[in-house]
Amino acid sequence: METGIIGLPKSGKTTIFNALTHGKAETTAYSGGAAPNIGVAKVSDRRLQVLTDMFHPRRTVPAEITYVDVAAFPRGFGKGEGISGQLLGHLSRVDALLHVVRVFEDDSIPHVENSIDPARDILTFNMELAFSDLAIQERRLERIVSSLKGARSPEKERLVKEQELLGQIKSALEKEIPVREQKLSSDDMKLISNYQFLTEKPLLVVANIGEDQLSQTGQIETGLRSSCSGPGCDVIAICGKLEMELSRLPDEEEKEFRSSLGGGESALEKVIGRTYGLLGLLSFFTVGSDEVRAWTVVRDSPAVKAAGKVHSDIERGFIRAEVVAYEDLVKCGGIGGARKQGLLRLEGKTYPVKDGDVINFLFSV
Repeated sequence: METGIIGLPKSGKTTIFNALTHGKAETTAYSGGAAPNIGVAKVSDRRLQVLTDMFHPRRTVPAEITYVDVAAFPRGFGKGEGISGQLLGHLSRVDALLHVVRVFEDDSIPHVENSIDPARDILTFNMELAFSDLAIQERRLERIVSSLKGARSPEKERLVKEQELLGQIKSALEKEIPVREQKLSSDDMKLISNYQFLTEKPLLVVANIGEDQLSQTGQIETGLRSSCSGPGCDVIAICGKLEMELSRLPDEEEKEFRSSLGGGESALEKVIGRTYGLLGLLSFFTVGSDEVRAWTVVRDSPAVKAAGKVHSDIERGFIRAEVVAYEDLVKCGGIGGARKQGLLRLEGKTYPVKDGDVINFLFSV
């Protein structure tokens, strides 16, 4: 899974990137033509350690999320021109967007708009994402009109259907309704999947607060939810500077320092948890003496598609899956115990994978 990090210059988005990935990217603003910062974050999951202690594998592999911190937005951004060029190319490929909004006060780092107004900044970005989607639609609609002149059935029927759908989406976007909030059918979503509309992607707004605002975290989140409500959108407040500093400490020192601050999840755990929720993701596990590993799939994915996450050959030659719930496996003390108590089930291709399932795929190629 890839998440693109966006935000105005001096909002602290690269600081958030470093906090999430334990990275050391330069936090000064860089130009719109620069290559993005790319980092991988390991998904913390206590269940993985329990399974490791149970099976003693040669290696343990957590699930991963790739974060793409795109370059600073160009001068003039927010004037209704939309997002284009390399920037659009980077964002089109990600699965979700993480919008870092500045809430912290720091006179030595002036805001590009000369005032701190997170609600304004959220609306500015939402508008530009919508303008980019409208530009994509306009170009496609022009090509459809041209293609219809010489089209024959059933190609003509498909083009007319696409034309009508794009017109419907365009009308809603002009009313400030992002694609993710439009009630589109699964067939409609398949038809527009190649467009990679930015307002279709789940959006997590990260309010970047100062250390002096930590006690106001809940209040800040509540206040901003009116600017990013609706399905596929959420808001979370974290102190990027503090989290980046903590991420660079040895694990034990980080735990002690975090405990002295009142404990709680790290920024990475909070952000991943919210992102998983927005994307409808879950984790299943494969276990053995060689490897214990966590895999990420969309909720209720069929077992055969989950098998494809492990290896394409397993999906192609899928026979059945041996499945046991994580809680049952722990209670029984292992696969053998789960089998004796009848808790190890045989499931077919269409079985909807559940969070925490421990699966052994049987296949033949």
